Amino acid sequence: MLRDGVKEELKKIAGETNVSFSKEDLICYSYDATNSPYPPDAVVFPRSSAEVSSILKLANSERFPVIPRGAGTGASGGSLPVEGGVVLSTERMNAIIGIDADNLTAVVEPGVVTWEFQQEAEKFGLFYPPDPSSLKFSTIGGNIAECAGGPRAVKYGVTRDYVLGLEVVLPTGEIVDTGVVTAKGVVGYDLTRLMVGSEGTLGVVTKAVLRLVPMPEYSVTVQAVFPSLRDAASAVAGVIKAMIIPSTLEIVDSVSTRCVEEYVRIGLPKDGAFLLMEADGTKAAALGEMERMKRICLDNGASRMDEAVDKKAVKDLWKARRAISASLYRIRPGKINEDVVVPRSRIVELITGIETIARKRGLLIACFGHAGDGNVHVNVMYDGKDEREAAEAKTAVTDVFELVLKLGGTLSGEHGVGITKAPYLGMELGQPLIDAMKSIKKALDPNGILNPGKIFPRSHAG
Repeated sequence: MLRDGVKEELKKIAGETNVSFSKEDLICYSYDATNSPYPPDAVVFPRSSAEVSSILKLANSERFPVIPRGAGTGASGGSLPVEGGVVLSTERMNAIIGIDADNLTAVVEPGVVTWEFQQEAEKFGLFYPPDPSSLKFSTIGGNIAECAGGPRAVKYGVTRDYVLGLEVVLPTGEIVDTGVVTAKGVVGYDLTRLMVGSEGTLGVVTKAVLRLVPMPEYSVTVQAVFPSLRDAASAVAGVIKAMIIPSTLEIVDSVSTRCVEEYVRIGLPKDGAFLLMEADGTKAAALGEMERMKRICLDNGASRMDEAVDKKAVKDLWKARRAISASLYRIRPGKINEDVVVPRSRIVELITGIETIARKRGLLIACFGHAGDGNVHVNVMYDGKDEREAAEAKTAVTDVFELVLKLGGTLSGEHGVGITKAPYLGMELGQPLIDAMKSIKKALDPNGILNPGKIFPRSHAG
């Protein structure tokens, strides 16, 4: 609980209309996409880096936690106030400060919604590729904290590949500028990369210098339908082996297809899995790549291929793709969503292994995701009221993680560790590396103020 004096200081720093202690607001800012509520003691909406600095200095003096938050769309609990304290929402720091078309850069505040920034960049003929499924709601600051990816990562990379520099408020309140506004820069340690993906535990981003690229001239979208998920995965492996780098290469299993079709009703196949493929660039290059991918799909058993003939058809396909995760609740009330990654050449082994785990545990496991870069979203479906299913679901997650690591993969490609993957950290990282990470955290945040209880298991949070 915050003492009354602290509450008054927060009002002085941010202004009375930018601080809330109401039960309604505390509930709204107590959860993210994990649906695990942890009520904070207050919510503050700063409008400048100076205000963020003052809040953190007060937190160090009074020893209360501060939890940075974007739009709350995270899937690993990274913005949950697990130890109470003050949620620091960056949603009112939402200015696109400038777009420099001559240098292909932009400067934005953390509360800018990803989709809105992309639309603004397009007015200059420019392209900001990172596109998490929550892009119409998630913010640039949250994307930076989690190093968000998305379907286009197979060709264009993830958020870290587009962050040139940052204005960051360190946990103790100092305001620093990391990185550069130029195309190159190697002076000192790369603290920009350190901050990107640090899940709000090492600093609060208050401005970002982002790299942009020219808008592709042309793109073509095709849906390829397969009898089974294994066939679709084999086609993915074939595309990569042929050294084709599509702009997107998404895989969706039959369970996910049926669920999302009930929701969007755009004529998705009733049986089998499908790939959502896009190629972009010059018209000749995009069409040439797509023809090669079509041939590979046919060689791997594709039963049909449908090209999106207009913008509406493309929009419908992507609406369906981005609605899959939510639609799965139609078949079970409980879902554990993991975002594992394996080397692209081993995607078939991953899919086959997951099918084996599902049979062994007597569970339905739905798979979809960014197969082009080996990133598959594994959704273990269960009913929490069924003790057997609930127990088997947790065991299945461990089974999946063991499989992924055996295949040379990693436990998270996009969602981060937060609180949901913290218990499994030691499966992938050795203790010396964990200790090194904890040392960095301790050096920047000696009082453990900023976003405590994240990444490291509680017994290792230190």
